[in-house]
Amino acid sequence: MRSRAQWSFVLLCALLSVLIASLNGTATESFRHTHHLSNGTSPGRRAGASGISCNMFRGSWVYDESDPLYDSSTCPFLDPEFDCQRYGRPDKSYLKYRWKPDACELPRFNGLDLLRRWKGKKIMFVGDSISVNQWQSLVCMLHAAVPDAKTTYKKNDTLSTITFTDYGVSVIRYQSTYLVDIVEERIGRVLRLDSIQSGAAWLGVDVLVFNTWHWWTHKGEANPDLTIFLLRSGNREQNGDTNAKNCYGQTQPVSGSTYPGGPVPAQGVVTSVLGAMSKPVHLLDITLLSQLRRDAHPSAYSGDHPGMDCSHWCLAGLPDTWNQILYAALL
Repeated sequence: MRSRAQWSFVLLCALLSVLIASLNGTATESFRHTHHLSNGTSPGRRAGASGISCNMFRGSWVYDESDPLYDSSTCPFLDPEFDCQRYGRPDKSYLKYRWKPDACELPRFNGLDLLRRWKGKKIMFVGDSISVNQWQSLVCMLHAAVPDAKTTYKKNDTLSTITFTDYGVSVIRYQSTYLVDIVEERIGRVLRLDSIQSGAAWLGVDVLVFNTWHWWTHKGEANPDLTIFLLRSGNREQNGDTNAKNCYGQTQPVSGSTYPGGPVPAQGVVTSVLGAMSKPVHLLDITLLSQLRRDAHPSAYSGDHPGMDCSHWCLAGLPDTWNQILYAALL
């Protein structure tokens, strides 16, 4: 019989991913019958022109002279710290790389098409500041597609909503660092894997995109007699990349289709757990394609503050590819 700590680990692993959970029947059927852009561990891959199964997450970055999908200086929803050009990044090469799957082409993003397909629906990004990266990327991509469309922007401490009112499409960001609840105990702030009361805010959303960055950057030990999971600070070099703390001056992606530090050890467990779930949960396994983009971080170009940002991503930039894959999944 598994201990409670082991069950907690299984639950934790189920969260260790960037995934989409479709909550209503329409969205569920859309995913079942179109593109399950899997990494090969769950059913369904996109078929290429030849009819051969295509894994969207195995490929390489290729240089492309095309302009990015939007100009960061014209997006009204972009936080300044993600606008690397605003803060003096001297090169623009990081804007010129396109993700090329090995056996097919990634569909080009069509913001107007997405707004029409999802008329009256809500898309929510749940997670930490990496979710902010992806959320702002998507709204900038949509704004560039319909620059004259009416929008509303509502914001509080945990919830930010941008609605394209002409289409009734709301793109929402919900702040939740660990997805599960954080509570105050005598020993300090702790995580409860058996509590997700904050998830009530997610009800009624058509598509949920969960980001779990902080689960990958901390380590901890579980007591089998407790249902509380304690975490301590982790090491950003845990994946074998000795340059993880210094992305400054990087102007090109890692070449090829293999990350020098190797795969994240927990990924196999994640795909195994998600593959056994009966609910429509779909993994967007963007880990490898993101690991290869050492050049796409803000580094020293993220605002008037000291330090090196090698965690977030420039916008325009890599998160646009995440949303391009998300768009392909929703076709």
